[in-house]
Amino acid sequence: MQPGFLASELLLDRLYLVDTITGDPEVLQADAETYYEKLSKKSLSTPDVFSIPGRGEVKLEDSCVCFVPLYRNNPTCKLLLLTDPKDKETVLAVYLSQRWWPVEDVVKTADPARDGLILVQTFGERIVLFVLNCIIFGMLEGSSANDAFFLPHSATERAKILWRNGEAAAFYSVKMKGSLCGGTTSQCYLLPVLDTIFVQRKYRRGGLGMKMLHDFCQSFLAEDALGISCPISAAMYQVCQKFLQAHPEEQKRLWEVEAPGDWSQRLNIWLKIQMESSPSGKAEVGSCMEKTPSTEPRHLDQMNKGVDCFPGVGQVAGDAMEKKDDTTAAGTLNSQGPEEENLEQSAGDAQQRKGLRKREGPGDLYGDKATKQFKTIP
Repeated sequence: MQPGFLASELLLDRLYLVDTITGDPEVLQADAETYYEKLSKKSLSTPDVFSIPGRGEVKLEDSCVCFVPLYRNNPTCKLLLLTDPKDKETVLAVYLSQRWWPVEDVVKTADPARDGLILVQTFGERIVLFVLNCIIFGMLEGSSANDAFFLPHSATERAKILWRNGEAAAFYSVKMKGSLCGGTTSQCYLLPVLDTIFVQRKYRRGGLGMKMLHDFCQSFLAEDALGISCPISAAMYQVCQKFLQAHPEEQKRLWEVEAPGDWSQRLNIWLKIQMESSPSGKAEVGSCMEKTPSTEPRHLDQMNKGVDCFPGVGQVAGDAMEKKDDTTAAGTLNSQGPEEENLEQSAGDAQQRKGLRKREGPGDLYGDKATKQFKTIP
């Protein structure tokens, strides 16, 4: 074997999913469907076991694999997942490009250019976003007590991934001004709204939450008002307080909002912080924002039918999170002290309050009971 060939092979071994996935998503899905059919019929020519570092070998059989929608409100684009035979709620790997990728490797990159906050644009980056949101937070780092998960983002939803040391450490997503509030309404957002935020547990307390909040504000300098999805947890308010103290120029721009965000649905975050610090203000703060009627519960046969239930920035989920339940993000949002852990806890709780569905396993990832069409914030 020539040295040059060996070197190229070693380089290939170090590449990860996000570095290599360049094909047509429909072709990739068709390949996964063909693989699944052969697996079901036990006609695979490849070994029927998959080795996962730290877990040994997992037998590949149809009872341990399932398809789940990659995007909310779009059941046609799906990912094939491998679950732990002993715990069907734990996802071990994702199948793409004729191979299984361990979840830990899906969120890694060998490209040194992927560093810092980068806008999600490619199909591979959408998969990384899904894994961070629905698998790492929703299943692996979520709270077993709350048993909550985040719904997938839509295919066009604006999001940024924060890459650090060759890994996707965190992300946040934004509801853009003018975008629809949900699939069942004609109302549109009247301002950009920070909708979900998450930081992996091992990256918390490093200031990443503050970094993402600052990036959000800098991304919309022409806007007079920016929103953070309601409700905002007490822990997230601590993060906002630190941020607004460090950046007083943003104090008039950040609002806690309910969709679509008209003036009767906004509460200035800095004002609320000041009122909460005043004994006389605590009794008044609750009346500062008009209450809007809550949406009637909707029964869903599948999660991909378009539930507008998103993890929230207001909530922080270190141990439980939905899209909005940015447990991790919340935990990271607070760069110091135990507040980050509180962010995680509150994110999960907030998400539950917002109507997250209980999950019975990845196979039911998109189908469950009645939920309310609310937004949740870490």
